[in-house]
Amino acid sequence: MTGIRGDAARRAGVPLIVATMLLLGGCATATGPGAATSSPSATPTVACPQVEGQTLPPECAPYDPDHAMAQNDRYRERMDLGEEERAAAAQPVAELQQSLEALRASGSISVDAVEQALDDAGLSDPQVLGDERAVAFGAVAPQGGCVFGELRADGVTVDVGGYIMDGGCLPAQ
Repeated sequence: MTGIRGDAARRAGVPLIVATMLLLGGCATATGPGAATSSPSATPTVACPQVEGQTLPPECAPYDPDHAMAQNDRYRERMDLGEEERAAAAQPVAELQQSLEALRASGSISVDAVEQALDDAGLSDPQVLGDERAVAFGAVAPQGGCVFGELRADGVTVDVGGYIMDGGCLPAQ
């Protein structure tokens, strides 16, 4: 019985040895005078800020950090507003300015009071952020565009402009 088991084990091991030789055969490299050699080229693996007067290592993919920061803040920029839309959006500004000045003078600065003033001026989709110290606001004018600004204890600002790139009249906080 020992002889049969030994033969079976040897026969089972032969395919394993052949497979190992085939796999390792692909790993062999040619060396010697006729062997072709290639120099590996570095593939960028990391982004590096480009600094004037400095050479970057070959593993770096250069980028302009100032440009990247500017692009990062583009969501806050306002889109252009046509003259017709700007004129229509400016119509409720005087009424809103008076309402907000009355709130400031009375000391009644609140998110709810500013929302009511925006609604009374005929503005829709209000975005209002703040507390009793200061309230930032933005709302859609009747024919498009935004009326936006801030109510603080020391003053009121109201302006007209296009939607921000991110959508809406106020940037996300």
